[in-house]
Amino acid sequence: MRALVTGAKGFVGSWLTSHLVESGDDVVSIDHEVEITDGEAVRAAMVEAAPEVVYHLAALTNVGRSWTDASEVLRVNAIGTLFVLEAARSCPHPPRVLVTSSAEVYGAVPQDLLPVTEDAPLAPVTPYAASKVAAEYLGVQAHLAYGLQVLRMRPFNHVGPGQTSAFVVSALAQRIVEARRTGAKSIVVGNLTARRDLTDVRDVVRAYRLLAERGVAGEVYNVCSGRDIAIADVALQLQSLAGVELQFELDPALSRPVDVPVVRGDFTKLREATGWEPRLSLERTLLDVLEQWSDRAA
Repeated sequence: MRALVTGAKGFVGSWLTSHLVESGDDVVSIDHEVEITDGEAVRAAMVEAAPEVVYHLAALTNVGRSWTDASEVLRVNAIGTLFVLEAARSCPHPPRVLVTSSAEVYGAVPQDLLPVTEDAPLAPVTPYAASKVAAEYLGVQAHLAYGLQVLRMRPFNHVGPGQTSAFVVSALAQRIVEARRTGAKSIVVGNLTARRDLTDVRDVVRAYRLLAERGVAGEVYNVCSGRDIAIADVALQLQSLAGVELQFELDPALSRPVDVPVVRGDFTKLREATGWEPRLSLERTLLDVLEQWSDRAA
């Protein structure tokens, strides 16, 4: 397939681009050289690339930032998606477009309704989640009104080497590696009681390509592990794998104004459409994240 990836230099975009190339695809990558909120620039890049499939990953993804810069998050995530969809429509042979949403759109799902399926009502509790709802429904509108082949993907928390310390697992790993290097006895942490559904980014990008091949246009798919784990347990696993014993000191500044207590998804629909299953264990992921930060500290 000839593929265009927006946000190709980001955490997920880098892994996806590598996976597509390894799978034999012809890949065109765009990132900061094309401003996603410049409609004409996006259209020109899309027409020139003439892709068969577009993986739209370009977004502002830090949930915490969305509380302090909501207008920019909405501009990039929603208006940027609109311009990608309009650019796809302008191609002589409109490509299939995979719009990356987020499990954040579900909000705080009651535990008796977990694991959450794609049929759950959307109840965003953060500006970031609201921006993703808007992006999704621009995709729905483009599919229904214009027949554009749009699929929506709702990834849950994905982790792995290359992720910045703006995200909790990578942040914990960085602090643990630094404490080991300096001999510190404690690290600061945010809310460790939250439970999250974690999937290795390398499994996530496999799911994306499979959906490009086998997913049904107009549909939405959860991408998740189907299991939840407390962030406190992740922190304990990380320090054990790093060979240190540390005290965790709560820093209120690291907590969000609203935090969803438990996130756990159901990927049955994805599995039935593509045969996808997560392959990499959480231990393997955490070891690779620790190695990333150890290499940087060396």
